[in-house]
Amino acid sequence: MPFGTAVPGQAPAAAPRAEATVRRPALAGRRVRGVGRLPPHPAGRAAVTADTADRNLQQSTHLTVDAATRAALDSAEKDNQRVSVAVVDRNGNTLVTLRGNGAGPQSYPSAEEKAFTAVSWNAPTSELVKRLEQNPTSKDIPGTLFLAGGVPVSAKGAPVAGIGVAGAPSGDLDEKYAEAGVAALVG
Repeated sequence: MPFGTAVPGQAPAAAPRAEATVRRPALAGRRVRGVGRLPPHPAGRAAVTADTADRNLQQSTHLTVDAATRAALDSAEKDNQRVSVAVVDRNGNTLVTLRGNGAGPQSYPSAEEKAFTAVSWNAPTSELVKRLEQNPTSKDIPGTLFLAGGVPVSAKGAPVAGIGVAGAPSGDLDEKYAEAGVAALVG
């Protein structure tokens, strides 16, 4: 019986829901939570658009959040580190989180919390750790993690996003990989 067909005495059947929808071509070939491995995407990282005014083609050089996430993860993989990477928006909402192959289970939420902390204070979490001496109760704010590895992304001095990396043997390495993600975003 097709979906939506009414049966006397019963509510119409609902269409099956997809478990997850991913519309991020840059994630192709990566493990994504709840999705498994995505097939390679033929479009690549840059979109081609037509300029109808003069009929020329232009290749967009705007990097996406996915490109930043990939840059951070690739940087860690070059050093044979197994990490998770998270990107949050200005409000601390998670945009994407990727767990690299072999990354520990604690790295996933830690990356999100580092990104949240960095964007909340518009400062690298390694710097915020130093500030804890003056204000130790800051660490009690829910959702924050005061360990190196979170870096804000700023535009004109204002935070617009945060990138967090967790899972490397030291926070300094986590922060190095997060900086690679920021570099991909800001060029």
